[in-house]
Amino acid sequence: MVGSVLFVVVFASSGGFPFFTAAWIGNRFMQSAGWSGLVKVSSRWFSYSVYGTVMAVLSLSYLFGHAACRWIMGQLIAIGLGWRGVFYFSAAALGIIFVVNAVFLRETPAERGLPGPIANPLNVCASEGEAANDHPGMAAILRPLFSSFAFWLVCLLSLGTTLLRETFNLWTPTYFVQAVGLTPAQAASRSALLPLFGGVAVLLAGILSDRLGLNGRNLVIMFGMAASTLCLIGLGLIQPHANPWLPVGLVSLADFLLLGPYSYLAGAMSLDFGGMRGSATASGIIDGVGYLAGYLAGDSVARVTVALGWNNAFRLLACAAFLSTVVAAVLLHRQHSTWPRSARATIR
Repeated sequence: MVGSVLFVVVFASSGGFPFFTAAWIGNRFMQSAGWSGLVKVSSRWFSYSVYGTVMAVLSLSYLFGHAACRWIMGQLIAIGLGWRGVFYFSAAALGIIFVVNAVFLRETPAERGLPGPIANPLNVCASEGEAANDHPGMAAILRPLFSSFAFWLVCLLSLGTTLLRETFNLWTPTYFVQAVGLTPAQAASRSALLPLFGGVAVLLAGILSDRLGLNGRNLVIMFGMAASTLCLIGLGLIQPHANPWLPVGLVSLADFLLLGPYSYLAGAMSLDFGGMRGSATASGIIDGVGYLAGYLAGDSVARVTVALGWNNAFRLLACAAFLSTVVAAVLLHRQHSTWPRSARATIR
């Protein structure tokens, strides 16, 4: 948080492209590192039985929180605050949040005299010890993660789901204008449905995965990606001049079905794999693989759309969603077959 505040202040105070670029990169670096820390603290405070619900609530920061921040920034601009003032306001707001966390938040419940939570007994680091105050070496964390076939499957899922999510984030308004025929104002308002529906989807998926038990998250991912595939196939078949609400509805539904599975990967499933010792590392690796897809969503999707048109672009995205469904099915089968029978009976 401190690093992000400093880089935002540098951005607002500087002038010229090189300084803007450096400050923006630094801010993104700091914020990305902050998510891993958030996952780590969550592993120390909450039991594995509510990982899905806890991380769903925290994931609202980039859904409902994103929408709320846009509204606040709009109000500041409406009262005449310039762009530099908007950035200074943002830095001050995060500075206040930092002070609140520094005063009240502690790394572990033990620092408040409270009992610690129970980590997932099937996490890959469990065999190496799971003490919350442990300081393992890097090898002790990376070795069990890298030797887990299921963990690599989750990284592949992160690649596929991030590609789809970032494509929706970047290109939905453009698609609504160019292919659906909406005005820019209509495209902006209807694309705002995505974070709204996405927040609801993340909450429902988080609660549902906790209630479904051992295979809950894998089941939700598999069926969510399969249904997203069908929506993308439908988008690839829509003819020009169709009812505008049809593509808008399919895009919103596809995003709704996608965001639940997407939110698991660098959140609840990182906690499942890493436990108290390796959850931040697991989250960083899974998220890092996903960021590779962020580049593809920006550059490659644009090239495909220009060369082949929107319908073919959606068909290719449907292929990516289908491959993610297959990976999710393999993960479901793999974990179900390798988990001890006693665990299947006792873990809820």
